Amino acid sequence: MSVLRSRHLFSLAAALALTAGTTATAVAQDTAAALREVMFVGNNWDGTADVIESTGDFARLGRVDVIPDKAQRMAEINADPIKWIYFMAIRNSVGEGHDQFVDDMYSTPDGRSMVVSRPSFADVVSIDLTTGRINWRHPVAGYRADHMAVSPDGTRVAVSASTAGKVQVLDIVTGRGLGEFTTGDKPHENIFTKDGKYIWNMAIGEVNTALDDPVWDWTKGDRHITVVDATTFKQVKTIDMRGRLDAIGLKDFSDAVRPAVFSPDESTLYFQVSFFNGFLEYDLAADRITRVKTLPKNPATSPDRTTWVNDSRHHGISMNPSGTKLCVAGTMDDYATVVDRTTLQEGPLVSASKPYWATVSGDGRDCIVSESGADRVTAIDFATGEKVASVQVGDHPQRVRLAHVPDGWTGPSAS
Repeated sequence: MSVLRSRHLFSLAAALALTAGTTATAVAQDTAAALREVMFVGNNWDGTADVIESTGDFARLGRVDVIPDKAQRMAEINADPIKWIYFMAIRNSVGEGHDQFVDDMYSTPDGRSMVVSRPSFADVVSIDLTTGRINWRHPVAGYRADHMAVSPDGTRVAVSASTAGKVQVLDIVTGRGLGEFTTGDKPHENIFTKDGKYIWNMAIGEVNTALDDPVWDWTKGDRHITVVDATTFKQVKTIDMRGRLDAIGLKDFSDAVRPAVFSPDESTLYFQVSFFNGFLEYDLAADRITRVKTLPKNPATSPDRTTWVNDSRHHGISMNPSGTKLCVAGTMDDYATVVDRTTLQEGPLVSASKPYWATVSGDGRDCIVSESGADRVTAIDFATGEKVASVQVGDHPQRVRLAHVPDGWTGPSAS
């Protein structure tokens, strides 16, 4: 082959490579540009999920029916006495007389589907956001699906199979099971670390019994944090807060860790526990509780612990991106408040009806709480602690998650 021809072929190959690279970059940019950041709001008792703006006025963009297969699922439940017993138990205990149709939800990386955990149907499903049809269904172990977490790269979801005492990890696109690990009783909250290497699970034990006095705490079951390798699902460590609470004189506190949030550097964990109106600060390196914040009680809140929903006096905590402010949902005390992380001084108590969750807006400026008692989502400015917006959603909103949908999306065509 001549030198001239070799040079020609080399130049052609280089040009093709450059063109391919430019095309690939353009496609990637087009794909990214074609997605719109939103928030998913799970309306647990409705069996729907509202899609709202992730910033600004948080206006509702559309609604997704997350139980399009309800008739089929109910036929299966009615045909199986054990499934029927568990279905009714969920309705009459943690469901407060209602079926629990959506607990948690995330979008797939391409923004085309919503992945939802459905407690009463004991499964996780993927729903096509264009057609509203189910892409795949993955029944969980046992008889109830609960909180989920998505890996930082968006490819995997971890779901708590609460009656089976385990967490199952699924491929978010195919629904294929990738692995699982055992936990304490009634696994609840799941958190992936920022690097995606570990999964933290909080098991909360029995929360639907009337044995709520501290003297009966031992009846609530095995409650501890389980930390596993997110690839092998092998246990790295467990953390039982019982000993840590006792060490600082909090022997009457429950060790059932509820919602929790890491500081940006993941050196500190802030978490709520059953029955407590406040939160605790835990230093991971020192392995000890360093501070306890008690938040105001609402005088109108019944002192009878058995009247508090699923043992959770306060349920929902988030942190702004800079790590300077916390936001707390005072569920049974009917308020939400922003707390300075350095001083632990709370800001204004923003009236809210049974706020059940707290997260952060897309721009990081606002705390977003779901008001399950008023069927709305409310935004509170992290800087001022004041309410800045509210939007009506469906019946009993609980989990709120940042997500993506196709640009211009207004709802499934089949709805």
